[in-house]
Amino acid sequence: MLSFHYTEELLGIKDGEITRIENDKKHRAIHIHLRLDQQYHECSRCREVVYQVHDYREQKVKGPPIGQSALYIHYVKRRYRCPHCGKRFPENNSFVRRYQRMTDELFAFILAKLKTNMAVNSIAQGANVSSATVNRLFHFLAEPKKELPRVLSIDEFKGNAGGEKFLAILTDPVNRRIIDILPGRQTHHLTSYFRQFPREERLKVEAVVMDMTRYYRDTAQVYFPKARIVADPFHFVRLVNWALEEVRKETQGKLSQDRRRYFKRSRFLLLKRLNKLTDEEKEYLFAMLELSPRLAEAYWLKEKFMSFMEAKEEREIRNRLSLWFTAVSQCSIERFKKVADTFQQWVTPIINARLLRYSNGYTEGVNNKIKVLKRNAFGFRNFQRFRQRIIYLCSS
Repeated sequence: MLSFHYTEELLGIKDGEITRIENDKKHRAIHIHLRLDQQYHECSRCREVVYQVHDYREQKVKGPPIGQSALYIHYVKRRYRCPHCGKRFPENNSFVRRYQRMTDELFAFILAKLKTNMAVNSIAQGANVSSATVNRLFHFLAEPKKELPRVLSIDEFKGNAGGEKFLAILTDPVNRRIIDILPGRQTHHLTSYFRQFPREERLKVEAVVMDMTRYYRDTAQVYFPKARIVADPFHFVRLVNWALEEVRKETQGKLSQDRRRYFKRSRFLLLKRLNKLTDEEKEYLFAMLELSPRLAEAYWLKEKFMSFMEAKEEREIRNRLSLWFTAVSQCSIERFKKVADTFQQWVTPIINARLLRYSNGYTEGVNNKIKVLKRNAFGFRNFQRFRQRIIYLCSS
């Protein structure tokens, strides 16, 4: 009897007594037979206290799995009859909801699995339910309240759901939470979403963080006129590194096979900051730069831009960026000039990135989670289901 008491505690049963346990090893199933205590109940029609039993019937519900075995709970369910109004109603219990065939513990088990990157089919198989049942549980999840944060981050990811290849994601990078997932990244998807919010609420947004996509910036300037546009540092630093990489590849192609192999293996020396190199690494680096004046010019342009990224005060930030533009205008590398032309169109957002120190780092982390989820599930076709799974997966 003592072991049954522990089992009742594990299953969350507070108002019943286990009478028998069967272990079906052939079908990997455990059957627990349970009898509920008879209690006084309130009639749902006339609110009178009822104790008279009308009839009995056996109810079979699914519980959370125990190891590799499925769990079934059989309990004798009473129906009470009110002597005052004749109303018949089933007794209440603490482990299964009305009209459900699974316990609250199994319900919580499935919701906990949905917080991981597991596919719905894998969750359903482990919980001994169908995939449709797992998907229906989304109806019990409350939709997050739609509200705009003080700092808004906009990005896109490859979703391939709802007929769109790329979907847009809106996050709050300061409080690290997802605001919403949009069915596309085009301007009309953004505008239709932002129109839902009154102008007073949109004016409270102080900054909008984005990659260097023009229609993101144009939309933000229209709907968030008081917000400062911030370019994500990862994206504009990457353009400078790509320009250096292009020069390295051009130089590498003109060298002998041995030196070409050495250049390829040493490319991270070029991308690493000079002040973080060891003495031995600096020796290798300068040997590479002596072989190609063009590569040396590209390297020092990269270093000059990274010195701008280290500036802290606004005046120093503006001066170093201006000096970098001047250096690029005097260089002979066309790729760096194209990067500078792009930066000229995004000068204010780039400076804001250094002043405000906001980035899309949290958003990119969420995008990585989405990639794993999509890969495990072999993709999603239904956008709303995909959206709800992402929001629930990344919610606190």
